[in-house]
Amino acid sequence: MASRYWVVSLPVKDSASPLWNRLQDQISRHSFDTPLYRFSIPNLRVGTLDSLLSLSDDLLKSNSFLESVSHKIRRQIEDLERVSGAESNALTVDGVPVDSYLTRFVWDEAKYPTMSPLKEIVDGIHSSVVKIEDDLKVRLAEYNNVRSQLNAINRKQSGSLAVRDLSSLVKPEDIISSEHLITLLAVVPKYSQKDWLASYETLTNYVVPRSSKKLFEDNEYALYTVTLFRRVADNFRTTSREKGFQIRDFEYSSEAQEGRKQEMDKLVQDQESLRGSLLQWCYTSYGEVFSSWMHFCAVRIFAESILRYGLPPSFLSCVVAPATKSEKKIRSILEGLSDAEDEAGMAGLGGDVDGHPYVSFTINLL
Repeated sequence: MASRYWVVSLPVKDSASPLWNRLQDQISRHSFDTPLYRFSIPNLRVGTLDSLLSLSDDLLKSNSFLESVSHKIRRQIEDLERVSGAESNALTVDGVPVDSYLTRFVWDEAKYPTMSPLKEIVDGIHSSVVKIEDDLKVRLAEYNNVRSQLNAINRKQSGSLAVRDLSSLVKPEDIISSEHLITLLAVVPKYSQKDWLASYETLTNYVVPRSSKKLFEDNEYALYTVTLFRRVADNFRTTSREKGFQIRDFEYSSEAQEGRKQEMDKLVQDQESLRGSLLQWCYTSYGEVFSSWMHFCAVRIFAESILRYGLPPSFLSCVVAPATKSEKKIRSILEGLSDAEDEAGMAGLGGDVDGHPYVSFTINLL
């Protein structure tokens, strides 16, 4: 699938068919590997010249907006699939691959009646895509909120022992809590463990001898228990801090631990559910935005062709997917055919933004 296409129109002096045949012939002879397609545009309502001039001022800005929303949704699809490890599905419009939808474009008369003013069609397209973009922001905020909560929990469970949640590291049998005795949890620098083991019994009175047990170790710290009389706990905390050992506040509760587990499980389920529904919405919405964008491109090529070549509408519109190495040759062919057809002096008011003697703009799918 090509990722970059030119939508072009050439002036027609008599009939479009001979021009189309000459274009096909020259492309096949001089750049045979360049895909070329007719871009079928219905007879749209021209309106007044003033209305066309007014509309042309907005076309470039509107195209940038439609293109940006299309790319935003596509990137969101890629991000969601990368996170979930899901296999990428083809981007489609009502089941038709987007490149085929572009190269075999058919105007949707039911959705965009051709008798409607061009500005009304363009405004309708713009409004519908604005709503989709707003909906994306809401859905993405909901999904990212759950992700942020999960990430915060994961950071607490996987960070340094100095700050992480300890509940998953401590078992009920590691803790003594009675009227007189209490077990504290000490975070000891990894390379100070010998100092801890040699000194913890003497940091204060009434420490239970040989009560310290290592529960866990990470790259920076080790987690130890120590049991002592409850009435000297505060003094033990102070002297430990002076020696460079951190006593973490911890109270074992099976109910609290179960509650945290349930919260985590629910957030994981919510994240998967939201990711799945957001991905499905993105696939559907991408198709809607892309379809709207292609209808907009049809209006744009129609309006710019009239402004360029004059009235009545008489032009051949097509889609080209040139390789970079073939661009100059294709431009030369298009310019030659445009000059030949324009000998009759069909002078319009519009000009191509890229400085070509024919109407041309680029569609970037990626």
